[in-house]
Amino acid sequence: MLKKALQEFMKSNSDVLVYVGGTGLSNRDITIETVRPYFEKEISGFGELLRSQSFEKVGAAAMLSRATAGVAKGRLLVCLPGSPDAVETALSVFISEFPHAVHIAKS
Repeated sequence: MLKKALQEFMKSNSDVLVYVGGTGLSNRDITIETVRPYFEKEISGFGELLRSQSFEKVGAAAMLSRATAGVAKGRLLVCLPGSPDAVETALSVFISEFPHAVHIAKS
């Protein structure tokens, strides 16, 4: 399903695909392993900043998130944790940079 969503996204006119969930440490958390091979560039600072912001809210448990983002064929792929609080934090961290990131990714 993750690959199919990515394939459909790449056929669309959309600029950003956001995956929610599957970024943890359990055996079922495969979002990162599925999506990362498609990255031409990884935006490692996104995950670092998200974990930093999350640390203020949840403490050391923030390090258990493998959230990341990257660029594939000029489009953004974003992998967020599944918890509603983490999604809210992630969007507050990255939402203001989406337009700039999309512009840079396309150039």
